[in-house]
This record gives sequence, C-alpha cells and structure tokens, in this order.
Amino acid sequence: MNSRLLRLTGAATAVYGLAVARRPALLAAPSGLTAADGSLPRSVAACLRPLAFRDAACGLAMALAPDESALRVATLVRIASDLGDAALLATALPERRHRVMAVAVSVGWGALSVAGLLGGGRRPPGDGT
Repeated sequence: MNSRLLRLTGAATAVYGLAVARRPALLAAPSGLTAADGSLPRSVAACLRPLAFRDAACGLAMALAPDESALRVATLVRIASDLGDAALLATALPERRHRVMAVAVSVGWGALSVAGLLGGGRRPPGDGT
C-alpha cells in the first residue's frame, strides 16, 4: 500500500468536494447540467451538493485515517463511490461527450486509489526488507 499516495488523493478529493459543495457549477458545467443560458438550476445544485459532501467525507477519511486498516477501508469506500458515479453518469448525463468525460474522470480517480492500494510505499533508507 502506498499510504502517501492515498492520503494525497484523499486530501485532493476533500478539497474538490468542499469546493463543489460551495460552488456546484464546478461540477455541473463540465457535466452538461447547466441551463442553456449557463445558469445552474437550484434542483441540480441540490442534487450535486450531497455528492460533493460525500467526496469531502471520503477524502478526509483517507487523509486522516489513523492507521493502514482505516486507510484501506476509507479507500475502498472511495473506489466504490467512483465506480458507482461512473455507472450512473454513463447513462444519466445529457450528451455523449459529457458522459465520456465524467466516466473517464470517475474511473481515473478510482484507478488512482486502486494503484495506491496495490502499490508499495517508499522504504526508509537502509531498510533491506
């Protein structure tokens, strides 16, 4: 397990989640969920904020996990969330280009987390194990 990569991924996830919770248009615009005039319908913002808070919570759990076991569980929750997002957004977004981009981003974040789980961390100098 590469704990450093997972904690950095968690921190980035938390920051992005909090940013989207504050400004849902950060996620809505690239997902094609804004109105024709570029405005953000209140209903869309209301649907995106819980996802943003979920990502912030998952990210904080990864970044602040007290040990590797807790970090592994938090990361698995993050991966499940990313795969769930990919499955849902693959069919729910209005245009193909938005679906492709959303799936790529969701799967990309999930893959980064998988890489962190499977990858080894750096060994301290002189550690021959």
